[in-house]
Amino acid sequence: MPDLRRVLTALLLIVPLSSAQETHSHSAPERLGKVSFPISCTPAVQEQFDRGVALLHSFAYTAAEDAFHKVAELDSRCAMAHWGMTMAYFRQLWEPALLPATISTAQKEIERAQQIGSDSKRERQFIGALALLYQDAATVPYRTRALNYEHAMGELAAENRKDVEAQVFYALALLATASPADKTHANQKKAADVLEPLDRVYPQHPGIPHYLIHANDNAELAPRGLAAARAYSQIAPSAPHALHMPSHIFTRLGLWEDSITSNLAAREAAHQQGDTGEELHAMDYLVYAYLQRGRDQDAAQVIQQVRNMPELNAGDFKIAYASTAMPVRYAVERGRWADAAAIAPPAGAPPHVVAIAVWARGLGLARSGRADEARPEIDRLRQLEAQLRSSGNDYWATQVGILTREVMAWSAQANGRPDEAATLMHASADEEDAIEKLPVTPGPIVPAREQLGCLLTEQNRPVLALKEFQTALANAPGRQGALQGAAHAAELIGQR
Repeated sequence: MPDLRRVLTALLLIVPLSSAQETHSHSAPERLGKVSFPISCTPAVQEQFDRGVALLHSFAYTAAEDAFHKVAELDSRCAMAHWGMTMAYFRQLWEPALLPATISTAQKEIERAQQIGSDSKRERQFIGALALLYQDAATVPYRTRALNYEHAMGELAAENRKDVEAQVFYALALLATASPADKTHANQKKAADVLEPLDRVYPQHPGIPHYLIHANDNAELAPRGLAAARAYSQIAPSAPHALHMPSHIFTRLGLWEDSITSNLAAREAAHQQGDTGEELHAMDYLVYAYLQRGRDQDAAQVIQQVRNMPELNAGDFKIAYASTAMPVRYAVERGRWADAAAIAPPAGAPPHVVAIAVWARGLGLARSGRADEARPEIDRLRQLEAQLRSSGNDYWATQVGILTREVMAWSAQANGRPDEAATLMHASADEEDAIEKLPVTPGPIVPAREQLGCLLTEQNRPVLALKEFQTALANAPGRQGALQGAAHAAELIGQR
């Protein structure tokens, strides 16, 4: 009996422990927000379809595609399942929005949706609008097709004013066709006007705060996006992108600790889900924020972790940009010109990514008194600009042109031509200020306006320098380089 009592006691101790372990081994419930997109397919697929749409709204494209595939498996006559699969290939605010390798597959999916058809006019409108995006894709420029899609979505939204998804997807289409050269932010304001009333009625919808953040991701409107930034990560914490997106507004407002918290969470979630592009995107914003807070060691640790990541796909713009920009930021933001001059351009990366590394090399050489050695880097930047221009990528061609003049300006300064240097940097700053950044970047590595302040300080023109630093801080609040530059210039002219 004593032996039996010991066995029973041991069993009683073991069972609760095992149960507790089993309880804690279950993953947390998926939280993607609340979406209701009624469709005419079999009722059994409605929940899975709504989940796919929620994933789309948080740019979890691969998972969304899988969800819509499951809908099609459960209901082979569900045209909207194929609309969903096609939407998963349309990455509207990313670079590029349509991957060349996926266009053929997407065309087949939207054609399948049209072939199946639907008795619902609303569903036919969703499908028809998306079909316009892929119509004559080989011959008609993407922007023309994107505008056709936006106009069709505008008509759909106008006819279905009480349909939440029609309104939300129309707002996204407006953001996708917003011109970076439009500093009035007309499309962004129009999208926000569509979304803000919905936000009050549907506070758990993931797309509404997400697209409000994008609509307000500029210096003019950033304060208007702060409430959405605070809300989005709480609505859809299972989506890494939802954890990261608030940092776009935090970066615009100089809220560095908030940005750090946001991107630490996003990076961890993306790593757990195996989303390398999203992980690196969060890490790039994290490095940016660390450097603004003077947490150089933390930034260095993140960069080392990037170097330890195996087999990064340099051909993927999102991956290539982040992995290239981080070490460039670390060298240039800290004025480590020898380190900047030693940066090697990434092999196999898109030309506008290669340009960042070439710019860093040229800048490092010019600012360490080796301006003559910077000439090949200037020539290489010109070649990259021409390559981008000839391929029709005018946005990035313009950005590379700005980088080229910055290196030329610092080279002129090093060679004793201060007036030429100031003229070149003024031109760079004016052109950069006239164009909005794309969502993939926190902003320029170092804004041209901030560099102009540094240049004028070196030329012993602190009054002009202070003015440029103040403008730079109005455009990008809280940047450490501009704050320190403004303080130094003020000290030189005897101001606080």
